[in-house]
Amino acid sequence: MILSEEEAGVPVAAAAPTERDHVMGSPDAPLVLVEYGEYECITCRIARVAVGHLQQKFGERLAYVFRHFPQSRQHPHAQLAAEAAEAAGAQGKFWEMHARLFETGQLSEDDLRWHAEEIGLDVERFRRELRERTYAPRVVEDLEEGIRVNVTRTPTFFINSQRYEGPLEVKPLKEALEAAL
Repeated sequence: MILSEEEAGVPVAAAAPTERDHVMGSPDAPLVLVEYGEYECITCRIARVAVGHLQQKFGERLAYVFRHFPQSRQHPHAQLAAEAAEAAGAQGKFWEMHARLFETGQLSEDDLRWHAEEIGLDVERFRRELRERTYAPRVVEDLEEGIRVNVTRTPTFFINSQRYEGPLEVKPLKEALEAAL
């Protein structure tokens, strides 16, 4: 179910993809699925499987955007994992790091360096950028945008900028995407 702002009683429209976003697919696709998530969230890991099926089903008609929403109080590795994904993105490998973080669930500092090696990053640059917290402001931008649109949990999805409030399974998400076409 997609909620209007009137139904939800709070702002529910997420910003359309921008140049700073990580977009899988064409930003001009008729369907845009934005996820506010984090790498230590078990439900986000489960939802990632559904997103993969939806990407196969809709192909070029779907753009998928991932925005960081680390819940550091519950998940102490979430912030640094998000920064690691951004550091990988600076080397052109955001989606490769994104996949590894979800697939393995291994998020310690040593694990993050290992992931960087495995996907072929300049590991010294990666380590320096993590140590200097180079991408912390970028992660905070996503977090603040999520707060602005009343994201309170992960994952939270938006379809064509409207909040999706339904089961995080393939069939209901597919139906909501089809209804948005």
